[in-house]
Amino acid sequence: MVHRSTLTIRPNASPEQWSESTNVAADADTKLNVKPLKIGPMVVDPPLFQAPMAGYTNFAYRQIVRDYGGVGLQATEMVNARGFAWLDEHEAEHPDRLWGVREEPRPLAVQIWDNDPEVMAKVGRRLVEEYQVSVVDINFGCPVKQVTEKAHSGSYLLRDPMRMHAIISQMVKACSPTPVTAKIRLGCTRECGNPAEVARIVEEAGAAALTVHGRFAEDYFRGSADWSQIAAIKQHLKNIPLIGNGDIDSVEKVVYAFKHYSVDGVMIARAALGRPWLFSQATAAIRGEPIPPDPSLDEQRQCLLRHYELVIARFGITKGTHLMRKYACCYAQGMPGARFFRSNVAHVETPEDFYQVVERDFPRA
Repeated sequence: MVHRSTLTIRPNASPEQWSESTNVAADADTKLNVKPLKIGPMVVDPPLFQAPMAGYTNFAYRQIVRDYGGVGLQATEMVNARGFAWLDEHEAEHPDRLWGVREEPRPLAVQIWDNDPEVMAKVGRRLVEEYQVSVVDINFGCPVKQVTEKAHSGSYLLRDPMRMHAIISQMVKACSPTPVTAKIRLGCTRECGNPAEVARIVEEAGAAALTVHGRFAEDYFRGSADWSQIAAIKQHLKNIPLIGNGDIDSVEKVVYAFKHYSVDGVMIARAALGRPWLFSQATAAIRGEPIPPDPSLDEQRQCLLRHYELVIARFGITKGTHLMRKYACCYAQGMPGARFFRSNVAHVETPEDFYQVVERDFPRA
């Protein structure tokens, strides 16, 4: 069940310090003045965003989230622009990360990454023309070494704002009238971080929205996101919305972010991988409506099995079963018996094994 209690949170505290003590009635039972936001001509209502996450936010996951509702804008996994361009030139099948994009409901954002303005613009145009995406998002926040050190992309580009400007401006021109957005971190390191300058350059280059993850690239996912630094960026933006991201793992934290920080939207990432119903609960909370309870454990088990069926329908039994192991672990996160379930589901090889482990070991009431 979703516990409704009062939040006792220190000013400028990170989400890890947003203590959920007894009740959230004071915040969650009060309708907030949270308005839909605009990304170019597109209205995002509710202003809740599903984060792009490599290896996770494929079509199957997006469909599960869509079944529960409550998300304003969904996003694909991030797509390597150079790899897409190579496949395109060689008339090969486009990346698996674009699975389902042509057919699924809108709005939908596709996130891409690289450091070459011309390649990025070319791929952005193909996404607009061939896939008719709602938004093309640029990743300037990924801290993974394969992206940063090897490809000089993602968060590596935060040290080169003028290259960011060139990428964004060329993409805006190529993708028009489809809006182009950007996602950043607070900086590469604390010593070289200047998110206010980067934010101004992002807007000047023509981006229609900015998402900020409240960590530095050197942090990866360690420590806590700094929402006070995210909020401080708002005063440096003239006309585009600011979307905050980092450590949002409950309805209470969504409500608090909107109520106490200067953000126009909130992006939810890892917390929703095993709780795809979190978006619908958060939407109810920010609208002052009754918060739906978590699905029963039997319903959660059925959701997991539906997710598995979507994955193997695309990738086949062997690859699909292997891919589903990590998703299954997410569904059990934080439950009694989760460690036992994870240790068993992590080794399944066949559908028979998967169904047996889920039926036998998935946590029960």
